[in-house]
Amino acid sequence: MNVPSGLKYSNEHEWVKLDSDIATVGITDYAQSQLGDIVFVDIQTEGETLAQGEEFGAIEAVKTVAGAFMPISGEIVEVNLSLESNPEAVNIDPYGEGWLIRIKAADLSELDNLMDAEQYLAYIS
Repeated sequence: MNVPSGLKYSNEHEWVKLDSDIATVGITDYAQSQLGDIVFVDIQTEGETLAQGEEFGAIEAVKTVAGAFMPISGEIVEVNLSLESNPEAVNIDPYGEGWLIRIKAADLSELDNLMDAEQYLAYIS
C-alpha cells in the first residue's frame, strides 16, 4: 500500500498536502483500492467554505458511491476538472493526477488532528 510521507491523513481516508495556505486533497491509495474502479467523481462545492469533516463530494465506483470529506476546514478554491473525463486517474495516481480539490485553509492547527504516514499505515492495518 502506497502511503507517502510528508502528507497528512484523515480517518475518512483523505490525504492533504499543504503548500503555504493552500491544501491539495485526494483519497488515499487504500481508499481507491477499497472502492474499486472509479467511474465518476462528483464535486459541486467549488467556492464553498466547509468545516473539517463535512462532505465535499462523492466518488462513484462500479458497485458503490462513497462520500469525500474535508480533512481540514476552508474554502474550496479549485476542483480537479480533468476527473470529469478521466475519473480513473484516482485509481491510477491517487497522490498525483488523481487529486480532488484544493482548499484555502481556514485553520492550519486542524492538521494536528490528522495522522502522519506511519500512523495512517497502522490505522489501515
